[in-house]
Amino acid sequence: MISRRYLAKKNPKSLEEAKRLIKKSDLVIFGGAPMFNYLYQRFYERTAVWIELAQEYHTPVIFSAIGIESYDEDNPKCQRLKAALNLDCVKQISTRDRLDLLEKYKTSEKLHIEKVADPAVVSKTVFRDHLKSKGLVEKKKVGIFVLRAYGFKDNNIDFSKKEALDLWLGLIRELENRGYDYELLTSGFWGDETILDYLVRKCNVNIKKCVFNMGTPEKLNAKISGYDAVISCRLHPSIISFAHDVPSVGLIWNPKVEGFYDSIGYHDRAIAVTEASAAQIVDKLEQVMQEGVRKDPDYIYSIYRSLFYAVQKYVELGKEDVQPYGYPEFLQYIPAYKSVSKKELDGKIDRKLRRIYEKHNECTEKNERLKEEVAQLRAEVKSLKKKNKNKNKELS
Repeated sequence: MISRRYLAKKNPKSLEEAKRLIKKSDLVIFGGAPMFNYLYQRFYERTAVWIELAQEYHTPVIFSAIGIESYDEDNPKCQRLKAALNLDCVKQISTRDRLDLLEKYKTSEKLHIEKVADPAVVSKTVFRDHLKSKGLVEKKKVGIFVLRAYGFKDNNIDFSKKEALDLWLGLIRELENRGYDYELLTSGFWGDETILDYLVRKCNVNIKKCVFNMGTPEKLNAKISGYDAVISCRLHPSIISFAHDVPSVGLIWNPKVEGFYDSIGYHDRAIAVTEASAAQIVDKLEQVMQEGVRKDPDYIYSIYRSLFYAVQKYVELGKEDVQPYGYPEFLQYIPAYKSVSKKELDGKIDRKLRRIYEKHNECTEKNERLKEEVAQLRAEVKSLKKKNKNKNKELS
């Protein structure tokens, strides 16, 4: 609703649909996602505009299980978001990450904050109709979720594209040498799929060992549920693995990875790529496969409990005496996910392709600019050489 066009030109007409939706709503809920990311994304501005519209129409707002990646007192983008979050319409914020960072965003005494589980911790229940049976197989199978080329660098981790490629190739060798089957895949982001393609085309990785076009959550859950273990940079494959009782090792590219493993009591399963070799990572993987996965029901239940009481408090339903389900009933009554419709899938593919086209055009334009700069430098060098030659003649 808060389009790039609006962010670029601030045309009020671009907000008409957003205003219409907020005006007729009893409550606005922001669910999941790293919405407080202001470092290299525009979530912060879109979020702030939404909140300001809700303030205008006196519509209560809650944030549920939001990802928080950083806080900077001197960053104007961060402070822009902070100011919006403390408007009167924002009633509650829960985070799946670090509560200490959320506390830095809070200045209003009326604002309730808390830490809860990411909704994906109940993936096994929600996607129960799409799961795979492991069956009897000779080799245990490991899913390796790769990360886009400069994902580490963009998050201030000194780990280059070459080092990342060497790591993926090293993990493959280690797993093969120890008798494991494996697949390389992504959780759907097009940037991650480009590095998967690079591994096939430039590094001789067997294409049959790669899973492309991860376009639906049911496919992602089906894949993860069929593995015996997972190695992942991306956060949600780790969370979904936990949900499916599949032991996992998280490779840290962003603080949220370490934060999740802390939340589930497995701090040692989050590994810094700058401090561990492929062999050490597979050693840890074998250890966690032996240990398995244990779960704290109260942690899993926290996301539902938080939402229940927030909706009950901030929407006048006339049923204040109604109580939330207990944990067993909560899992029992969660509706099963059906599947992504063809229309939804077409929309997902369209959005992914548009992002790829946009990035391609950016790279093409940058390449053309560089060509022009190189041509100009060559012309200047040629001119200097000519002047120098003429000067030498004069001196002679």
